[in-house]
Amino acid sequence: MHRILYKEKLGPDITLFKFMAPDVAAYREPGQFVLIRISDEGERIPITIADVDRNDGSITLIIQSVGKTTLELAQLSVGDSIPDIAGPLGKPTHIQKVGHVVCVGGGIGTAPLYPVARGMKDAGNRVTSILGARTADLLILEDRMAEVSDRIIITTDDGTKGKKGLVTDAISELVEQGEKFDQCIAMGPPVMMKFVCLLTKKLCIPTIVSLNPVMVDGTGMCGGCRVTVGGKTKFACVDGPEFDGHEVDFDEMMARLNTYKAHERRALEHYSGETGCRLDASIPGGAR
Repeated sequence: MHRILYKEKLGPDITLFKFMAPDVAAYREPGQFVLIRISDEGERIPITIADVDRNDGSITLIIQSVGKTTLELAQLSVGDSIPDIAGPLGKPTHIQKVGHVVCVGGGIGTAPLYPVARGMKDAGNRVTSILGARTADLLILEDRMAEVSDRIIITTDDGTKGKKGLVTDAISELVEQGEKFDQCIAMGPPVMMKFVCLLTKKLCIPTIVSLNPVMVDGTGMCGGCRVTVGGKTKFACVDGPEFDGHEVDFDEMMARLNTYKAHERRALEHYSGETGCRLDASIPGGAR
């Protein structure tokens, strides 16, 4: 069992948890994830590890409550435990000194981006971070990202914080101002990563993305997380989760993410009806 050591609400439906998981904390590297299960009958969901503390054997996970399982998880309190945290899984980020790195995070995607940005900074890179969200309430980890960045830019779709516009607008503006980037790392909603990659390919900036397809066993056996990269089938759990963004078929991945949308929506409606939880009509059915 893995006990909750700390819980903090970061924003509407976004919760930070510290779980006791000493074996995971001992071996985790930036970019890796865990599969968690919150009950013996529950589904397994992949969550990228946002941080670790090897001194107390804890890992930090940031969860957005957008489906039945994540809503159930958000109801747990400090002292509660969950039965399973499997990991670390996936290939770690290749951290090296390349020069000037632009780290682009969209919404909850800033959680997995943070350890990568910190690793790139520690490797001696100059780091520019661009964080975007639909509205100010959905921005997370601004202070932590600022600590590991030489420059940080905030964008919101509605202009409630930072610059009004998209993360791609900020990239274009910096390049127009003469900034030269040796690498881009983008993490967030698939549609955001898609358009970041379309832009950086045009600008000839090598780009790494972290993919979040439907995942079941995390070992490459089920094939649920298959994606097409460079015209070849890859499995996000064992070949990724990070890939060359210019080679990813984002349209195919987004279509696959919608495969179980109706089923997940019904599960969420059933759970909300049983518990009396408010069901937000804006919740995307394809997320857990």
